[in-house]
Amino acid sequence: MASRPDVRVVTSKLTSKAQTVVPRIIRERLGLRPGDTLRYRITRAGIVIDRRPDREDDPFVEFAEWAGAEDDEAFEDP
Repeated sequence: MASRPDVRVVTSKLTSKAQTVVPRIIRERLGLRPGDTLRYRITRAGIVIDRRPDREDDPFVEFAEWAGAEDDEAFEDP
């Protein structure tokens, strides 16, 4: 019998101004601090939200040539 992955679902509401609060457990997991920038990536599996890498950490953070859904899928960890 295969074990189920540990999946947690956390929700937040969107305001009339399209704003939301990132829940504490998510902020802690991502190591978010005031002033950090979030990155939203659209994949075939859904939307991935993570902390945008610092430019120093990722020289390709704004490199758009490989920014498509096909590339995200091709380079996902197995």
